[in-house]
Amino acid sequence: MATKVGLISLGCAKNLVDSEIMLGHLRSAGMDLTSDSTEADVLIVNTCAFIDSAKTESISAVLEAHRDRGLHRRHANQRLIVAGCMSQRFSSELTGELTEVDAFIGLDQLEEVAPIVRRVLARPAGAAPDDLVPDHLPVYIPDFNTPRWRLTPKHFAYVKIAEGCNHPCSFCVIPQMRGKHRSRTIESVRREAEQLVSEGVKELLLISQDTTYFGMDRWTEGRSPRAQVTASRGESLIDLLEALSSIQGDFWIRLLYTHPAHWSDELISTIARLPKVARYVDMPLQHIEEGMLKDMRRETSEAHIRDLVQRLRKGIPGLAIRTTFIAGFPGESEAQFETLLDFIEETKFERLGVFTYSQESGSRAAKMDGQIPASVKKVRYRKAMAAQQKIAKERAASLVGRKMRVLVDSPTSARTEADAPDVDGKVILTAPLPTGEFAEVTITGHKIYDLIA
Repeated sequence: MATKVGLISLGCAKNLVDSEIMLGHLRSAGMDLTSDSTEADVLIVNTCAFIDSAKTESISAVLEAHRDRGLHRRHANQRLIVAGCMSQRFSSELTGELTEVDAFIGLDQLEEVAPIVRRVLARPAGAAPDDLVPDHLPVYIPDFNTPRWRLTPKHFAYVKIAEGCNHPCSFCVIPQMRGKHRSRTIESVRREAEQLVSEGVKELLLISQDTTYFGMDRWTEGRSPRAQVTASRGESLIDLLEALSSIQGDFWIRLLYTHPAHWSDELISTIARLPKVARYVDMPLQHIEEGMLKDMRRETSEAHIRDLVQRLRKGIPGLAIRTTFIAGFPGESEAQFETLLDFIEETKFERLGVFTYSQESGSRAAKMDGQIPASVKKVRYRKAMAAQQKIAKERAASLVGRKMRVLVDSPTSARTEADAPDVDGKVILTAPLPTGEFAEVTITGHKIYDLIA
């Protein structure tokens, strides 16, 4: 009888692709996949460790999985494997603390998941893990022919175009977990995208830690961020978008996780002239006040950000900009927060989210003086989101009566070109439409973030 493997995927879309790769390799190895954890001989929890709440969720999921296997006699000997960012970053500590875990898988071991599962099953139940996560920064990156078992609906897919990150943001530890930025080739991404479109995918969501840095790791070594934008170049995101747009079919190309330091006028004009590229840009800004940007080590200035937002909106008619900000970064004064709040109210971003600062062990910011009390961070978060809710409601109201093209996610729910799955609003359909197809609808009403059609 084939081994049954279940998987719980936590965290962001980048982690979801890692989960899909592990499932693809398990299936290629002849193992059965199950969505019922009680049926699994082996259960894998793919964890996130980006911020404290993510780590807490990951540990809770591991402990819950251990508790559940004790409640089901049929699988009292079920094996438990922890993978992902938390495993990569803390495996040496967790080996002693989470004795319930039978093995840990690092980010360079995604393609070794099947042999690791076999070794775990060959060991006596309760034996200490002897599989060690490699003690070096990850270098793995998928290719067009990497096996995947997609967890998204059939009509959209995440395409990981690069891995790792070269940015020095003081609040972030992703480079310490996922290593340096490393881009795939355009040919590799194009071949994967072509296959996905042939399978009926209507939306390709391009993801990496910094999508705008695609290809630049191969021709900007040692240059400053500003110099990288104007340097003579090799393959870049511009070339990738053109290559993907040449694929036959009716589909959207959506840009997620771009960085404000790497935008150029050429990239803006490229998006404007390629109809398959969604008029949507996800660009986390984190703050606008000059001192905060410097302390965050964001490699941008207030003037640069304000100018970039203007150039994006002028250069790409109908563009929706999604961004995120951090409230309560160490040392943030009331005046600095008010500068951020004013910027939110003035700029009127189409989509916006706010995080309260999370003090991440190992980051520069964690050691800074002036850590903000949790109560103050929550107040600032609420103020920022209240300002955005007002903006979102006004924007939604302005769309009533308009005809819009949507991608149908379910018979009663769809998304506009301005909405990415999971993070943005949706269009609530009052009459059912075919799932996975484009449709034209008339907006008849709205809620704060959602439209009714």
